[in-house]
Formats: sequence, C-alpha cells, structure tokens
Amino acid sequence: MDGTELSLPPGSSAGILESVSGFVKELRNAGIPVSLTENLDAVEALRHVPIEDRDAFKYALAATMVKNNAHWKTFETVFEVYFSLQGRRYQISGDGGSDETEDLLNELVGSPDSDGHGSGEGLTQEQLAEMLLRALMDGNDSMLRAIARTAVTRYAGMEPGRPVGGTYYLYRTLRQLDLESVMAKMLDRAKDANTDQSDLEERLTREEFEHRLDALRREIEAEIRRRLVADRGAEAVAKSVRKPLPEDVDFMHASREELAALRKAITPLTRKLAVRLARKRRHGRKGPLDFRSTVRHSLSYGGVPADPRFRYPRPSKPEIMVVADISGSVAAFARFTLQMVYAISSQFSRVRSFVFIDGIDEVTDYFKGTEDISAAIQRINTEADVIWVDGHSDYGHAFEVFWDKWGRDVNPKTTVLLLGDARNNYHAAQTWVLAEVAKKARHMYWLNPEPRSYWDTGDSIVGQYAAHCDGAFECRNLKQLERFVEHLG
Repeated sequence: MDGTELSLPPGSSAGILESVSGFVKELRNAGIPVSLTENLDAVEALRHVPIEDRDAFKYALAATMVKNNAHWKTFETVFEVYFSLQGRRYQISGDGGSDETEDLLNELVGSPDSDGHGSGEGLTQEQLAEMLLRALMDGNDSMLRAIARTAVTRYAGMEPGRPVGGTYYLYRTLRQLDLESVMAKMLDRAKDANTDQSDLEERLTREEFEHRLDALRREIEAEIRRRLVADRGAEAVAKSVRKPLPEDVDFMHASREELAALRKAITPLTRKLAVRLARKRRHGRKGPLDFRSTVRHSLSYGGVPADPRFRYPRPSKPEIMVVADISGSVAAFARFTLQMVYAISSQFSRVRSFVFIDGIDEVTDYFKGTEDISAAIQRINTEADVIWVDGHSDYGHAFEVFWDKWGRDVNPKTTVLLLGDARNNYHAAQTWVLAEVAKKARHMYWLNPEPRSYWDTGDSIVGQYAAHCDGAFECRNLKQLERFVEHLG
C-alpha cells in the first residue's frame, strides 16, 4: 500500500494484521465504505490500545471505520466473525462472585473437550437446567457464558465440515433449553420472593428477565459463530451471515425484520436529505453578473469595479404531485417514497398525494395535522378508496380518473411523480393521459421498484409510459430513492 509499513505493538498476535485486512474487505463486500485512509487510521489506532482488550480493540476499529449509525449492526456482526477467536474466546473468569459460584463453574466446565471447551459431561439435563435458572436469577454473567458453551456442545450437534448455517445450530440449542419455560419459572420465583409486587415492579422484573435471556441467546450465538469460524474460517462464515445494509434492502423483497430496519433508517436519512437540499438551494442563489449595479457601486471606488454585484434569483420550490400504486409487492416502495417526500415537504412549495390500484383516491389530507407520517400511511391502507372492480392493478383506468378529476390542477410549476412497476394486468394502457400531463407539467418522472432488467417483460408496460416522462428511474432501495430525491431538489 504505497510503501506504507503497517505495524502493531510488540507482542501482539501476528495474525491480527491479516485479520484486519480480511475484516476491511468483508466490510466493503457488505456495503460499508472503508477507504484506504480509514484502513490506515484503524491500524494506527490499534497501536495505541491493548490488543488483548477486546472491547477497546473493537471500538478503536469502529471509531475509524463506521460513519453511519445504520451500519453499526453490520460492523458488529462482521467483527464478531473475524475476531471471534480473539481475546476472551474461552476465558471463564469470575466476575467477583462467591466461592460457591467458582465451585459451580468448575463443576460445569469439568474436563475440557478436544476444542478446549468445558464439556459439562458430569451434569444431567435437569442439573444444567437448574444451574441455568439460578444463573439467570442471579444475573451471573460468568455462569451464563459457561452454560452457553456447555449447551452448544451438548445440544447443537455441530459436525466439523458440515455445510450448515449457524441459525440451525442456534435453533437446536434454544429448543432444548426451552427458554419460554425458563422465563415462566423465573417469574414464579420472583413472585414467591416478593408476593407484594406492584404492576410496575412486575413489569420491570419481566423486562429485566427478558434482557438476561436475550444476553444468553447472544452468547450462544457467539459461541456457535466461534466454533464455525474455527472450523471453516472467517471468510466462509462471513459470506453465510452477510446481510444487506438498510439502505441496500430491496423494497419488494424485504423481510419483516428488514422492513423494521428500513423504518428506523428513513427518519435520519430524511433529515440529512432536507439539509442537503436546503444547502443546495441556498448555494444556488448567485445568478449572473448585474452590470448596472456593479458600475453604480464602483463609483465609491473611483470607478474601479472592485465589488462585483450579481442578480439573486429566488429559486422556486417545486410543487409535487405523487401518484402511487399501492397494490401488492409495490406497497412497501410506495410507503417509503411517500414517507420520504412528506418528511422533506418543507423543501417543496406544495405536496399532493394520490394512491391507486384500479381505482384512485387523493390522500393529501391524511398527512395534514399529524407528525407521525406512519400513522397517515396506515390510514391510507385502511381508508383510501382505491378499489374500482376487482382490486387488480389497472394503471390505464386510474390515470384516466386522475386526469378527469385533477388534471386541471397540473400546471407549469408541478412536478409529477409516478410510482409503480407498471404491471397493468394486460388492461388498456391509456398512455394519452401521460402525454397530456407532460404538456402541462414542469416535469414528470417514473419511479420503478423493479430491476431495470425486468422492465417491459410480461405485463409490464413501463416503456410506453416512460416515453412521455422526463426520466424513468430504478428505485429498488433507499439509496437509489435518496439519489433521485436529491436530483428532484
């Protein structure tokens, strides 16, 4: 790397630098941008932290490589894969517990197995379950780590070289531990210990127990990951656990968990986007040279034009009309587009929204007087009158009704956004409507959540509609949607 010599503190593991190199490569594969400069900064930071301190090591890398909070979970997952065997790998040290705790740990760990893990072979399943319950009740982290290792050894059924994902092993382990039953026993013991618990105290106790169970699940998952890395190598495991970043998640194929991540990611994204659009508009206020004003002001300098004057046009904010298909798989795309547009509505002079399936309805008023845009989206899904005949997409009919009812409202200041995959179920296209809208509007754009390679295949007629638009854009994820909105501003 340009002759730059990378070095770590004396005594650090020789494999750490190689692991950091693979770690950075995997971060880039996962979508996290890590430049060469940031890579060098990370290695330099590691020279100033104790390598054996896993947390210090982790946060030194994070401080130099993570620039977006939405990337943290991916960073953490990749870190756990590449450095799962570092630091506290199999350390089972007490947390200042009692001698009795140490004895229990020794009994649990027993003689180590071939991988260096405590096998706990001397314990019956009932004894292990009782020790787990006791460790959870006491909040004993050392005991829980030891139990997690023993549970994985006993219940996961991991076989070297077997191409099975960690989720399968996690499921097998958790099924045997039966954490729902453990939770019920914990609550019963808590009630027996304090029979006068108020509703608030009972709720707080439940939340604390849920937190401890989540910590146990994470420890079991980490233990499984450590063993997979030891068996297959970090690179192979990283590929199997790689997930797209929230901004790269495909709207049309997002899981429930990914949709939840998208909802969390869109709010900070819209704030940043609004600031960028405002800055862009503000910096664009300097117009052409105002010759007369420059000459007039030069008189105070003896006729020397030392202070050039410019015309400052008032940049107009576009008026937006959003016409969105909310049928089937494109509904999530329409939801996030509407949410983004309304979140930055201050950058537009006016925003009006229309949704359709085979019928069409204006839903602008649903967004008025509410700060919770998701609540307005929920109202759209339940109250909007978008069914005309059978509830299957009919773009042609929806566009005709739009033109008849609201076409007169389109003017030279209006930018029309059409959202959908243009899969018209072989109904009449009625492209003449878009031709008429294009004549009156300032701009008209089509946003399609399908990959461009799918356009104009099957019942898709996006090409016919795009011929009348100023542009047709692929918007499959938040990153592409963000780029378009910046273009719009």
